[in-house]
Amino acid sequence: MLKGSVENDIYIIARNFALRVIKLYEFLKTEKKEFIMSKQIFRSGTSIGANVFEGKNAQSRADFSSKMNIALKEATETGYWLDLLHEANCLDDNLFESLNDECSKIIAILTKIVKATKE
Repeated sequence: MLKGSVENDIYIIARNFALRVIKLYEFLKTEKKEFIMSKQIFRSGTSIGANVFEGKNAQSRADFSSKMNIALKEATETGYWLDLLHEANCLDDNLFESLNDECSKIIAILTKIVKATKE
């Protein structure tokens, strides 16, 4: 398992991203009256950090790898919802770019972690 700064960094980054997603969810519900996609992005965007956190207490390398893979899949799904919300004009360019950049960073970090745990 990876220990140290990479693992701790991704937890903090994913947690902060989840907090942004929660605020996005509230914005989408109240301002845009969007209820379906907002729930989807809420679920996938907060699930990233939950799986990373679970991975911190993994019972084995395989369990850790599984949690990081799930987090990566959730991050990828979140990227999809961000793109869709942007194309549907629910997110302006600035908000989309900010969230998408952060999501892409999470995907890149999780990809490195997943690859490292397979070696």
